Amino acid sequence: MDPHAVVDRARKAGTERYVTIRPAPDAMTYVTALLPVAQGVSVYAALKREADVTCDGRSRNQVMADTMVERLTGRSAASATPVAVHLVISDDTLTGGHTPAIVDGYGPIPAGIARDLVTAALDDDASRATLRKLYATPATGTLVAMESRSRIFPKALARFIGIRDHRCRTPYSDTPIRHTDHAAPAERHGPTSAANGEGLCEACNYAKQAAGWTVHTCIDESGTHTAQVTTPTGASYQSTAPPQPKPMVITISEVEAATGLRLARHVTVAA
Repeated sequence: MDPHAVVDRARKAGTERYVTIRPAPDAMTYVTALLPVAQGVSVYAALKREADVTCDGRSRNQVMADTMVERLTGRSAASATPVAVHLVISDDTLTGGHTPAIVDGYGPIPAGIARDLVTAALDDDASRATLRKLYATPATGTLVAMESRSRIFPKALARFIGIRDHRCRTPYSDTPIRHTDHAAPAERHGPTSAANGEGLCEACNYAKQAAGWTVHTCIDESGTHTAQVTTPTGASYQSTAPPQPKPMVITISEVEAATGLRLARHVTVAA
C-alpha cells in the first residue's frame, strides 16, 4: 500500500546493524551479527564457498566457523589471537579449586577451562599473560579496588586523592597539594592506589625521600583514610583525611520535643 514507507524502513534498518555475543552451553558462545541482506548473504556465501573446497577431515560447519575466525582476526583459528581476554579467577581456583571463573563480556566458565586458558597463555611465546590483583570485601565478595600497574597516578585517581585530602597530608603542613605521592614507595612495590596515595606539597614530598622517613596508610571500617608518618627523629604523627561535606543532622531530645508541642498548643489557644 505504501512502497515508499518500505524503502524508508529498510534504509533506517541498515543504520541499526550490530554484533552481539552471548553465552552458550559447555563454554561455547554465540556471536550474532545483524546485517543488511546483501552483506549478510555475501558473508554466508563466502563461508559456504570455502567449506565446499576444503576437504581436511573437518565438518562443513567446522570449516565455516574456523574460516570466519581466521578472516575476522587475521590468524588461524588454532593459534592465539592478539586480543585481551579479561579472566577473573580466584586464588583458590587458580591453585586447583572448583569455583567458576568469569570471562569479561561472556560470563562464568568452569574452573578447569579457566586454568587451561591460563596455562595456554603461559606456554605460548606469542602470548603475554599478566596478573592484576582485585580486592573484594571478605563478607560479600563485592569488588572494591583494583591494583594499578601504572607508575604514575592516572589523572582521575590523582584528582580523587586531591579532592579527598584537600591539603598536604604531612602533619602541620596545611599547604596546597602539588604532588600525588606513593606512601609506600613504588620502587618498594607500593601500589598505585587510593589507599597508598596521598596528596603532598612539593617540599614535603622531597623531604620524605630522605632516610628515616616512613609513611603507613590504611582505610578503616568507616572508610576514613589515615596516614601514620614517622620522622627521622622517631616521632610519629597521624594524619586523617578531612571529612567531606554532608547534611547537618539535628538531634532533638524528648524534653525539647515535648516543650515544643506545649508551646505550639499554647500559641494556638492564645490565637
